[in-house]
Amino acid sequence: MKVANILEHKGAAVYAVKSDDTVAEAVAVLNERNIGAVLVMDEEDAIVGILSERDVVRKLGSKGASVTAMSVRDCMTPSPFTCSPESTVNELMEEMTRKRIRHLPVVNGAAVVGVVSIGDVVKRKIDLAEQEAKALKEYIAAC
Repeated sequence: MKVANILEHKGAAVYAVKSDDTVAEAVAVLNERNIGAVLVMDEEDAIVGILSERDVVRKLGSKGASVTAMSVRDCMTPSPFTCSPESTVNELMEEMTRKRIRHLPVVNGAAVVGVVSIGDVVKRKIDLAEQEAKALKEYIAAC
């Protein structure tokens, strides 16, 4: 199973902010869209960073409530890891676990084509296991 299949099922919506937006503006996007991370894009729509809930909480812990007035550039994770539509679910699980990340932008060449979360990956893995179990039950019942 590949990332392209995950995007087919969940959709390929990409939500982004600019690096000079405030953290408060970015948090509003996270809240409004009910997502855990937002991409940080430049004027040419290239990824320059990712801002996750975890990034915001860490800054809150060290800077307090003033973090909301900070620019996204001062809170984001710059140059995030990415994957391609051809990456497999197993590759993503391994990569996300090893690097302790929860969101990966999906890029095809220079174009951002989606974002996958660890939840998307786990859900797809569970769906595959359930499909395999069902197929095995049907096979056994037919014997």
